[in-house]
Amino acid sequence: MQALTADQYARLHQLAEAWRHGHLKAAKRDSRFNPRLGADALCFQPHRLEDGRGGLLGALITPVSLSLVLVLDETAVPRSETERLTLSLPSGRYPFMLEFLGEADWWWRCELLADLSDVGSLQEASRLAQQLMERVMTPAAPSP
Repeated sequence: MQALTADQYARLHQLAEAWRHGHLKAAKRDSRFNPRLGADALCFQPHRLEDGRGGLLGALITPVSLSLVLVLDETAVPRSETERLTLSLPSGRYPFMLEFLGEADWWWRCELLADLSDVGSLQEASRLAQQLMERVMTPAAPSP
């Protein structure tokens, strides 16, 4: 796995902060809200889209869910006109929805676990994100 640059880490941190700013208030009203968790972008790695654009693919932990997230490499990318995107990953095809994070920030997100209320700590959530990325990036076993 290729290491990310300091700028890429900073961008992911900024996007997680934008999620907090735009979505945390609503998340706190959700019955699934887990006060032990925050919003964190984890386990990101470079990913090339079918059209050749570069991006970063990884996991987003929030107090209510665990998702796959795709962020384009460029920091000043205009908002996408595509609201849906399907990515073919080693383990299968995943449907992503465009999610706005403020005036200029957005990403594509595919929610995989909709309830993290039983996750006991940030460390446990981080391990869950690592396991998620390992499974997503491992080819599915062939059917007998």
